[in-house]
Amino acid sequence: MTKLSELIAARVPRYTSYPTAPHFHPGIDPDVYRHWLQELDPAAPLSLYIHIPFCDTLCWFCGCHTTVVNAYSPVRGYLDLLHQELDLIAAELKPGHSVTHIHWGGGSPTMLRPSDIERLGRDLRGCFSIAADAEFGIEIDPRGFNPELAAALASAGITRASIGVQDCDPAVQRAINRIQSMEETTRAVELLRGVGIGNLNIDLIYGLPHQTVAGIERTVDAVLALDPDRLAIFGYAHVPHFKKHQNLIPLAALPGPEERFAQAEAAQARLREHDYIPIGLDHFAKLGDSMANAQRRGRLARNFQGYTTDNAPALIGLGASSIGSFPQGYVQNLSDVPTYRAALQAGRLPVARGIALSNDDRVRRHVIERLMCDLSVDLDGVAALYGKTRAMFAGPLQVMRGLAEDGIVAVDGGRITVLEPWRAATRLVCSAFDAYLDNDVGRHAVAV
Repeated sequence: MTKLSELIAARVPRYTSYPTAPHFHPGIDPDVYRHWLQELDPAAPLSLYIHIPFCDTLCWFCGCHTTVVNAYSPVRGYLDLLHQELDLIAAELKPGHSVTHIHWGGGSPTMLRPSDIERLGRDLRGCFSIAADAEFGIEIDPRGFNPELAAALASAGITRASIGVQDCDPAVQRAINRIQSMEETTRAVELLRGVGIGNLNIDLIYGLPHQTVAGIERTVDAVLALDPDRLAIFGYAHVPHFKKHQNLIPLAALPGPEERFAQAEAAQARLREHDYIPIGLDHFAKLGDSMANAQRRGRLARNFQGYTTDNAPALIGLGASSIGSFPQGYVQNLSDVPTYRAALQAGRLPVARGIALSNDDRVRRHVIERLMCDLSVDLDGVAALYGKTRAMFAGPLQVMRGLAEDGIVAVDGGRITVLEPWRAATRLVCSAFDAYLDNDVGRHAVAV
């Protein structure tokens, strides 16, 4: 039998894509991207992701592409670049596309001034046809959030907000350089609801320095008082070799693998007690929420922002470091703003790298997404969709039988199901189907 500590300490990808981003390469260049855009079926809906890579303070736990700025001029100049990229993208698309999902992420999108929030909303509508029922989401930093920002978000068309909380304990907040009172969070919630943005998510993190099971439970109780529609509870990924600022977090203060697992389990139990439905690996939603409905219908999807109801076949990433997903493969923009700017000023799509999907990639991506979303997959059914048979999974099935002996999965012919007590280890199960996974595990986060 495999030890619990060995299983939950294994380092595996988060599977927001497959193949995962470390396997992207420079062979996907602006010319390839242009052809992919031109090949999109105009009858198919589009999804847009806009990255705002700026913050006014650095949270030491952060793994995002972002830069701390002390003046607003770089942010204003960046909006000009986004407008240029929007124009370039729109020029390559056939007429007729409808946008059904939009998400602004960061960084801190609410660093934008109210007038610039409204401007970016106008720019999007000037370049794309936005469906009347489109979901338009944004990530919110409650610190400094004010009535003018709330009104601007409503004017821009925002329909859903994800509010970053992470943890309510002052000791944890000091250790991650994110001081945020519950009063600030509550005020942001009230302001958003006051302007009609009532679809609210709250984001928490476990595995942070000085966190305990009891502390996680107190944080969950505090945010439940705000009555959010959804919660996401992510495991902190400590990768200081990749994000140098994480070295500011004291390693000795981080909980070990078994404590992390206990924190995840405690948070999940608390949410179940309050009738939130577990969604995939780390999301939770009220029973009637659209994400809970999508999971029930087998329509839940996964992208670079986590779980989503977005089933558009193409997601266009805009802004420095953003990633797009297409029927043909993945594309990532240049990550730093100066090179992103240089490409746009030269009239080029600001592409850095990507990967084209093989048929094998598509089969494995389908399997991994269903496991991540449904905790279950019919290997025979998926293989048949791509003209394959279960035989292509001989190696992964052998791994599954070992996990079945450990009580982590159930194997019934070609049906693999992650057992409920092991929901938090779903990524470990998915990794058996990853043909790219190598021994360079240092780039990945622990499984739980």
